[in-house]
Amino acid sequence: MDSKLEGMKVVRSDEMARIEKVSMEVGASDEAYMLKAGEGIADRVEAFVKERGLEKRVTLLVGKGNNGGDAYVAGTFLLNRGFNVEAFHVVEMGEASPLCQKHGKGFKGKQQDQLELNGVILDGLLGTGFQGEVQGKIKEVIKKVNEAELPVLAIDIPSGVNGNTGEAKLAIHADETLYLGMAKRGFFVGEGYNHTGRLHVIDFGMEGKYIEEAQGEGFLLNEKALPGLLPPLKRGRHKYEAGYVIAVAGSPGMPGAAMLSCLAALRTGAGIVRLFHPEGMEEELAPSAYELIRTAYKWGDDSAILEEGKRAKACLIGPGVGKGEEMHTFLQGLVAKLNVPMVIDADALYHIKVFPKGSILTPHHKEMTHLLGGSGVDHQACQAFADQAKVTVILKGAPTWIFHPKLLPLIVTKGDPGMATAGTGDVLTGMIASLVAQGASGREAAALGVYLHGEAGEVAAKERTSYDMIASDLIGALPEAFQTLVKQ
Repeated sequence: MDSKLEGMKVVRSDEMARIEKVSMEVGASDEAYMLKAGEGIADRVEAFVKERGLEKRVTLLVGKGNNGGDAYVAGTFLLNRGFNVEAFHVVEMGEASPLCQKHGKGFKGKQQDQLELNGVILDGLLGTGFQGEVQGKIKEVIKKVNEAELPVLAIDIPSGVNGNTGEAKLAIHADETLYLGMAKRGFFVGEGYNHTGRLHVIDFGMEGKYIEEAQGEGFLLNEKALPGLLPPLKRGRHKYEAGYVIAVAGSPGMPGAAMLSCLAALRTGAGIVRLFHPEGMEEELAPSAYELIRTAYKWGDDSAILEEGKRAKACLIGPGVGKGEEMHTFLQGLVAKLNVPMVIDADALYHIKVFPKGSILTPHHKEMTHLLGGSGVDHQACQAFADQAKVTVILKGAPTWIFHPKLLPLIVTKGDPGMATAGTGDVLTGMIASLVAQGASGREAAALGVYLHGEAGEVAAKERTSYDMIASDLIGALPEAFQTLVKQ
């Protein structure tokens, strides 16, 4: 089993173009690349049709570049496998790239004069080098495709998406993106993620050494490494060995976040969870899980928290604490004295100015903007923040990026749109604190927690829908999420 967290490398589209050029300068063949890419694309189209029980019918959308050539090659393979394949070329053949012309002339399927969309749409209009806004005939084609409600598979990138920035003023909405060689940064930033659908890598024959040499922007999470990160289960352990989490969470009027994060910590395997909360919340916290230990504290008195911190293996701080001045002073003083691995979230990210080395921070984009001084979220700035503060930063979103000192970020594509609902971040905080308490280190705990959280979101969406799921549904889905790793 691969133990490395780094999966597929993610690059800028111009870096991909550079590394392809380098390989061809020393003997690689662009036509051999195209033939292998086309076969791989045809394989995935065939599998997609089979999985969904669809008619073996494909419409190729062909541009003037080598993406169009890839489409023609894939179309020829599919014709030979009994598919009905038609092509619509948006330019005259003479305007196309030499390879696109060669394989277009060799294509034996029907060439459409007017666009007719049938079956599965294979998008080979524009490549990863596209920038700006689509114009003219391509603009009209993309509009028709997006209105047609037919399945769309994009070759390398959905047409209209910028492969570096993810900018997409008008672009194909793909069900799947069949990317060649390495994933492009534009899939995961800007509007790109709203257009790519599921990602499938297509091997087009480039030697591994060139992929190694390419300058990466990050890595997709290698999910195969995750089962090996699950905390070991010893038959003779007791609850403190299973992991003791203390939580500093909640404030009057905001008990829910504290209850969610603590229950998530319990459900992720912590042997004992103790919630420290301000005095006067006892009645609000009455619906808490039976298993949760609750301890009230007085403003200015953190002695009980510090005492339990000597036994605890992790501390979660922030869910539901609010932005009050008393809490601000209290948390700043507490964090300076508390000597236990911390997972810091929510309003605590506003209160704490100096984060203990090795902490795990779980900001959403607005909170990250605050941490960066109000300048907006830039991934290079996020990495610099993690490097300087010596912390792991989980930038929550779709997808989620994990920044760790001196390492390229991990990109986790697990999750469901229904997770955009209050409280899901509190669930993640509790889960990660639980994993830390059970012995997982910062980056590994972050990767495992984010994966399980996203998987639980996908499970909850299937059991319900993306419209009606709420944060507590994720906790209910954790057993099934864990099963995906335990069975491996």
